[in-house]
Order: sequence, then structure tokens, then C-alpha cells
Amino acid sequence: MKIGKHIATGCFCILSMLCMLLASCSNYETYAEQKEAESDAINAFIAKNNINVISETTFFSKGNVTDVSKNEYVLFASSGVYMQIVRKGCGEKIKEGETTTVLCRFSERNIKTDSLVANTNTISYRRFCDKMTVTNTLGTFTASFISGESWMVSAYSTTSVPSGWLTPLTYINIGRPANEDEEIAKVNLIIPHTQGHARATQYVYPCYYEITYERGL
Repeated sequence: MKIGKHIATGCFCILSMLCMLLASCSNYETYAEQKEAESDAINAFIAKNNINVISETTFFSKGNVTDVSKNEYVLFASSGVYMQIVRKGCGEKIKEGETTTVLCRFSERNIKTDSLVANTNTISYRRFCDKMTVTNTLGTFTASFISGESWMVSAYSTTSVPSGWLTPLTYINIGRPANEDEEIAKVNLIIPHTQGHARATQYVYPCYYEITYERGL
């Protein structure tokens, strides 16, 4: 009888482990499936917010502007980044060969979970003004956050700037207002995981950003 009990117990344990293994396999998503889920989330976000997507050709023909009244976003096909220029900003573009500091305030939303991750424009986050060093090399921008002066560094433990954040720099001015009539640049971005921060890349999810760009002192 004892032997029978041991056999029954052993069979039950093996069966339990097989069930758990099958369950874990059924919950596992391949990278292709994760990318498809990300694409579905982006498309749902675009539909929900009545975003009018325009091509790069249309964007360039209009003088590198997006019509905010029509809720236009340009899709950059090579990166998958969607951009809406709300304000081109005062000052001038970062010149070729120039290195400067840029101050950013932003809100970040996880599109896949439809959750607000951060908003450094609020009073509670006011001390966080993400500061990065940006260099323009033959029209290609590289940047890194400055430790101790960045919410992104404290949140994601890296000074790497998401590539998607650099997309607007070709088209906006980076300045500091000299009078009440001048405003700093502001853009809205939909950034896929391949152009996002480390956590978005790791877990394959897209983010929506509202970001302002201001030249540092």
C-alpha cells in the first residue's frame, strides 16, 4: 500500500509539473508576436485619438510642418516613429558640428497598457528637468543624459537617450525665449520599442510622449 501511495504521489507531481510547463508555454510570446501586439497597440492608439497620419513626402512638401488643427502626425518609415510638431520653437537649429545642452520636460505613456508613467511638467516633478548633451555630426544627432539632472536616468538607470527623442531635432529650433512672444519647441511622439528606452526595448512596448525642448545655459 505504501508503495502504491508513493507511485500515486509521484504521478501527481509529474502531472502537476507538466500542467505548469504547458501553461507557461501557452503564456510565452515570441518576439514576432510581441511586435505584432505592439503594432496593434499603436494602431489602436492612432484610431482612438483620431490621428491623421501623413507620409514623409507630404511632410517635406509642406515645409516640414504638421497641421495640429488636423491632428497630423508624420510617420518616419525607417524608424517607425510618428511625430507631431506642436511648436517649432524659438532660436535656431543645432548647427552641424555643434555640441550643446538641451533641457526637456515631458510626459510618458505606455501605449500598450494605456498608463501614464511620468509627467515632469507637474509640480511634484518640477525639479526634474532632463538635461542632455547633444551633438550634431553631419546631420546625425547623438546624445546622453547628464546624471543627477535627469528623471530618465533615475528611472531607467542609463544615460542613453531614446533614439526617438532625437528625431525632432532635425526639424525644430532649440532656443531660449527672450520675450513673452517666444516659446520653446514642443512635439508629440509615438515611439516603438526599437527607438525607445531600455525597458521599452526589453519588454517590447511603445510609448507616447509630449516633450518640450529648450537650449541649456
